[in-house]
Amino acid sequence: MAKKETTVEEKLKALYDLQVIDSTIDKIRTIRGELPLEVQDLEDEVEGLKLRQAKLTEEIEDLTIEISNKKNSIKDANSLIKKYEEQQNKVRNNREFDAITKEIEFQNLEIELAEKRIKEGEFLLASKKEKVEEAKEYLDGRIIDFENKKKELEEITNETQGEEEKLIKKSEKAEKVIEDRLITAYKRIRENARNGLAVVTIKRDSCGGCFNKIPPQRQMDIKNHKKVLVCEHCGRILVDSAFDPDYEEAVVEEKPKRKVTRKKKAEKA
Repeated sequence: MAKKETTVEEKLKALYDLQVIDSTIDKIRTIRGELPLEVQDLEDEVEGLKLRQAKLTEEIEDLTIEISNKKNSIKDANSLIKKYEEQQNKVRNNREFDAITKEIEFQNLEIELAEKRIKEGEFLLASKKEKVEEAKEYLDGRIIDFENKKKELEEITNETQGEEEKLIKKSEKAEKVIEDRLITAYKRIRENARNGLAVVTIKRDSCGGCFNKIPPQRQMDIKNHKKVLVCEHCGRILVDSAFDPDYEEAVVEEKPKRKVTRKKKAEKA
């Protein structure tokens, strides 16, 4: 048995139904907005701050060891000076006395240099400890921000994930009944459209995408469902407003209101 050929009207209806599904997915993703990016940025920032704090802590440890080593070198120098002074009392000539004196002077210079390095190190150490405290305080705040944003994203994702997954499957299923040529055109238009609308209805004689007026004859061609037509201004695929029951209901609701208004005006006249 030969497969029944799909009519243009059926193709247009399938395209419009696909647009409705994809627009619903877009709305769900809009609810999440920039949250995933914000969460990722905060996570990256927190990791960066942790690395900075770890580096500062490592530098503090190195400085502490260096200061300790300098203090030990001062102790060693003082021990040597004491030893040299004892040797000076036992020298037998001026040459030996002068040689030991130079060694004592050298050790005193080493002590002065070590003391200078200790002062510099202690000043730098205090500065780095202050930076660590500031970094820790800032890091703690960013961790709280990250956890709050992450929780917010998880809550929104939990609320919408199930629905989004169902709609994605529905969208994939809807694509299968539409020929590849139309799907390719649909996706290309959707990518280029700011609001993601590739298929739109005629609303108040205008394109539902760019709101430019559509000539009456073209409107008739669209209502006849004989061929796929696009907006001359924005390139979106145009379909009859009959495909949108919500829009039709709105038009029906508006009509009585306009009649009542005209009747009231007639009574006043």
